[in-house]
Amino acid sequence: MPLTLTEKKDRTIVLAGNPNGGKTTLFNALTGLRQKVGNYPGITVEKKTGTFVLNGADITLIDLPGTYSLSPRSEDARVAAQVLKGEPFPDAVLCVVDGNTLERSLPLVLQIRALNLPTLVLINMADELKKMGTTIDLKEMERRLSLPVFTISAKTRQGFPDVKRWLSEKLKEDSCPSFPVSRPHISPLTTEDLRRESKAIVQAVVRNGRSLHAFSAKVDKVVMHKVAGPLLFAGVVLVVFQAVFSWAGPLMDLIDETIRLLGLGVGGLITNDFLHSLVVDGVIAGVGGVVVFLPQILIVFFFISVMENSGYLARAAIVMDRFFSKIGLQGKSFLPFISSYACAIPGIMAARTIESRRERLATIFVAPFMTCSARLPVYALLIAAFVPAVPVVKGVIGLQALALLALYVLGFLAAILTAWGFNSTVMKSDKTPFHMEVPPYRWPPLRGTLLLLWDRSKVFIRQAGGVILLVNVALWFLASYPKSAGPEPVKESYAGQLGVMIEPLIKPLGFNWKIGVGLIGSQAAREVIVSSLSTIYSIESDQNSVALQDALRQDLTPLSALSLLVFFALAMQCMATTAVVRRETGGWKIPVVQFFYMNGLAYTAALVVFQGGRWLGFQ
Repeated sequence: MPLTLTEKKDRTIVLAGNPNGGKTTLFNALTGLRQKVGNYPGITVEKKTGTFVLNGADITLIDLPGTYSLSPRSEDARVAAQVLKGEPFPDAVLCVVDGNTLERSLPLVLQIRALNLPTLVLINMADELKKMGTTIDLKEMERRLSLPVFTISAKTRQGFPDVKRWLSEKLKEDSCPSFPVSRPHISPLTTEDLRRESKAIVQAVVRNGRSLHAFSAKVDKVVMHKVAGPLLFAGVVLVVFQAVFSWAGPLMDLIDETIRLLGLGVGGLITNDFLHSLVVDGVIAGVGGVVVFLPQILIVFFFISVMENSGYLARAAIVMDRFFSKIGLQGKSFLPFISSYACAIPGIMAARTIESRRERLATIFVAPFMTCSARLPVYALLIAAFVPAVPVVKGVIGLQALALLALYVLGFLAAILTAWGFNSTVMKSDKTPFHMEVPPYRWPPLRGTLLLLWDRSKVFIRQAGGVILLVNVALWFLASYPKSAGPEPVKESYAGQLGVMIEPLIKPLGFNWKIGVGLIGSQAAREVIVSSLSTIYSIESDQNSVALQDALRQDLTPLSALSLLVFFALAMQCMATTAVVRRETGGWKIPVVQFFYMNGLAYTAALVVFQGGRWLGFQ
């Protein structure tokens, strides 16, 4: 008797398709995971794996990076080709096709068909096609492709029961085909043959209604204009930075007060001096000093999510290509840059979509200059302490928002000047053509945006309770021992001695030994400097982290605070990022050069700012 599906183990299904076709949305819907979804090409830069239950059996589902061909030129597309053409063979392939870009999607379907794997073609965006009045003759399409074809909406889960029924039949042992022993070959058809056959199929099966792209084309006359486009992008960025300070304020105050009350309440329950200092000064003051900035970080993620899912970022990349091409990069480098504003790690991985190895390496090298969310607590703390909250344009933009914008611009300028320098010297090569699909505008899904913010909150809190907590407990011990009865017990502790040891190196930048201790801790994660300073000041004066701004005003002048901001805008201080650069570049040469270059540039820039400011008479 043949095995049933519930008795068969290790079944694997692969999701394949063009970039931005809805694969990841389908993957999330089937597995319940929450991989990143956006309305621009290049969201999935490595294969993602999850499981779902079908007829009582666990099925492995692999979401491949988007590709247009099984003979790819970029690293992420090469991953997709290797899985489809490699061994062991997947049990089935779900080929996800955007119904709005059918002609562009079919060449890949024809190549996958030639692999002789059980394949189901899923025409996604069925809800949009219905709204536009577009119909597709599925029977004629199945006849021409010799493959089953279903329509679905990954967003609304329309058509999912039909997909699961097809999979149930295909994954039964008695209906699985015998695969050839030899590796299957891609269709011998040329690119032109594939395009010609795809065009013929589309002409035969599609009956167009209104075009979803017509509205997008009208909006793009402004968004992608060579003058209006960059101005619009600058305006959007200004709104984001103003929101970081104006919208986040009330919630930050609430978190701040909660941390203060928690410190008082927990501290009142602990009578042992050792435990009291550890919990109140080391844990609550340290971790709380970082957690208070969560609202500002989530605001940045919210706006990035809206720009991604609406389709705006793909346009911004095309607009930026006109500029990037002059410095040795291309428009696709803009997307890793934007991703790096959230975190440099996914930004560096997103560079896999760039076909040219030289341009990909250049993008990886300069991506950490983008201001990631880990830098934001440092910026927000120092700006709030030293920049007055006064309006520049009343009701529109304030001085603090402009200061934050200036730091983002500084990192961006450092990136493009570095890329231009490399392109002019050590990494010269011919520019590769830039191609990017422009998706239609879509309303950002509310549920997806809220889930993203929830996930980012969990990641941030988990990091605060992991790396930051461990570093702070270690710092608390180093700052508390050996005990001293002198006038500056923290300075005489192990941590203080370490800070005093490096103080001659950082004093020309306007930093004292306390900042030095924070800089050492920030090598684990940039935001650790905030929690480190919270712990040091809490131990030193028995004050809670809510008074950190006042404590900084006593130890730093506006000029030394500016020097510290410049240092953090340019320095490479995240070991996790260095590890990812090593993995993506295949060795230690680039990450080591990157580490010393960025930190050397940060030190030099901060030195010029502080010493130059003093020479000009500033304090």
